[in-house]
Amino acid sequence: MKIVILERNSVGEDVSVDCLGDFGQVTAYANTVSPEEVRERVKDADIVIANKSPLCEETLKDAPNVKLICEFATGYDNCDIPYCTSRGIKIANVRDYCTGMVAQHTFAMALALSQKLFHYDAYVKSGAYSKQDRFSNFDLPFYELEGKTWGIAGMGSIGRRVAKIAAAFGCRVLFHSITGKSTCTEYTRVDKDTLLLESDFLSLHCPLSDLSRNFIDAAALRRMKRTAVLLNVARGAVVNQEDLYHALTEGEIAAAGLDVLEKEPLDASNPLCRIKDSNRLLITPHLAWASVEARNRCVQEAYKNIDAFLRGEDRNVVNPVKE
Repeated sequence: MKIVILERNSVGEDVSVDCLGDFGQVTAYANTVSPEEVRERVKDADIVIANKSPLCEETLKDAPNVKLICEFATGYDNCDIPYCTSRGIKIANVRDYCTGMVAQHTFAMALALSQKLFHYDAYVKSGAYSKQDRFSNFDLPFYELEGKTWGIAGMGSIGRRVAKIAAAFGCRVLFHSITGKSTCTEYTRVDKDTLLLESDFLSLHCPLSDLSRNFIDAAALRRMKRTAVLLNVARGAVVNQEDLYHALTEGEIAAAGLDVLEKEPLDASNPLCRIKDSNRLLITPHLAWASVEARNRCVQEAYKNIDAFLRGEDRNVVNPVKE
């Protein structure tokens, strides 16, 4: 069994993938970006492990032995599902391995922005605190989460975890189902307009689709409270970044925390690069999922997917294929 890992670095060098050697010969590449690289590296593979590398007819047509693609991720939009299905290639993802970490990061950003932590840390480190004649400083107002309305778009496993934490903070929780198919009954479901109008914090946890692309655009941002904080840990294109730039610079919302961007890594031409005030805009480099524990779980889940496949079982297969 020949296993090719196209993006070894996607789970970090501090996390071992040695367990995958239980299934056969493993060839690992630090990163694989171009279709040409993919095509050359998978041509003799039986199993391909990837994250963002394009896996489609162009890259797989000369790889006759591939029978399984394992994602080091929940998302699988790098795979051409119709083509893979036509070839009898199964695609398996990893699920719920980073739910707790993404929820944790959501609140890390929310608290840093709402409590002006960057401002107060800089105030102390600048020496200004040491020079003042009173014990405290709170020149920038900050507010409690308790009693605020926390809105959620996307009530899957991560959205539900965020809702539970928000409720524990004393927030009123609202959610909107973009697809209209949510079965959640624990929290109040509202239409998009109500979500925008009433949320003090609005966190996005939906997959990217034609329905969610540009879900937050200029019109949506104008409907939000001027004191609102927007948090995107979903996909970058759920938020129109040009529109968000204008909303932040014109004071249409108070702040935004982003862990995802439409183009990653961040393109220097992105207008959000012009905002240097971390009290208004916090951007992290798509790491909400990436705790050490979560990355280890990711590898272990991929291991279990391969083990199931070799035993003739479908585990986390997103495109069951008739044998």
